[in-house]
Amino acid sequence: MFYLIVAILCSSSIAIIFRFSETRKMNRLGVTSFNYLGAVIVSALLLVLNPPALVGRGENFFKELPSVFTNTHQVFEGINSVYWAVLVGIPAGLFFFLAFVFYQKSIHHGSISLAGAFSKLGILVPMTMAIILWREFPTTVQWTGVFLALIAIIIIYKPFGVSLNKEKLLPLALLFVFGGVAEFSNKIFQHYSVSGYRSVFLFSVFSSAFVISSSVLIISRKRFGQREVLTGLILGIPNLFSSFFLIMALESMKSSVAFPLYSAGSVALIAIWGVLFFSEKLERSEVLAVTLILFSLVLVNL
Repeated sequence: MFYLIVAILCSSSIAIIFRFSETRKMNRLGVTSFNYLGAVIVSALLLVLNPPALVGRGENFFKELPSVFTNTHQVFEGINSVYWAVLVGIPAGLFFFLAFVFYQKSIHHGSISLAGAFSKLGILVPMTMAIILWREFPTTVQWTGVFLALIAIIIIYKPFGVSLNKEKLLPLALLFVFGGVAEFSNKIFQHYSVSGYRSVFLFSVFSSAFVISSSVLIISRKRFGQREVLTGLILGIPNLFSSFFLIMALESMKSSVAFPLYSAGSVALIAIWGVLFFSEKLERSEVLAVTLILFSLVLVNL
């Protein structure tokens, strides 16, 4: 639970830094691109400080692939864990960037509350996949906590009463899918690799996302300056460690429990940060939602 709490702290701080950049009317794509660069730099430092072991069982990666997928207790080790981290990490970077793109498109179509709800509820994808693939069923009490966490997300974003049409629905659906798949990539990597190769995976993820986003930034010819560079680089630190500690949490917690709490806990902390740093006032529904999330954290630890 400790690692999950640290991941939640990092995740919520991302939203606060983004909100700061919005108040300064910074180039969103510029901030996002340099955020990925910041995460690449930090993950590279982690690799230098704690290089992973490159000696494995001596079996060819592609020959070992079927046996790892079919054997419940077998995972990639050594150099094959590195290959696995890169194989999963590169497409994951694309999914992370696509989730950002469709989040912005959803907001552009006037669906701010729906965009927030679909973004956070995207954790239903990794939650459901973990149950189907690895039978990670929560206990009855944990199910109650998970349900309360999901309800709290809906209460905070209040997506009710917003009219939907095809123009709005498609980017929302893609946001849900791409965001969910991006988060699921953390679990996919963790489930089939030994501990200690997180930095390789995250370096692959954020390198991929940086190459894609910076290419789009260059093509768009949108101006950016020192503010975007500095803010993005700072943002990359909690972005990197939110995934880093989430993967550590997944090593000791069921995915069907960890993902909903990670998402809901981030929502609750963002609301609290808003009160502390932006002088915002919580509505009664938001107070209720935060209370439900705290209660759900208690339930899943019983």
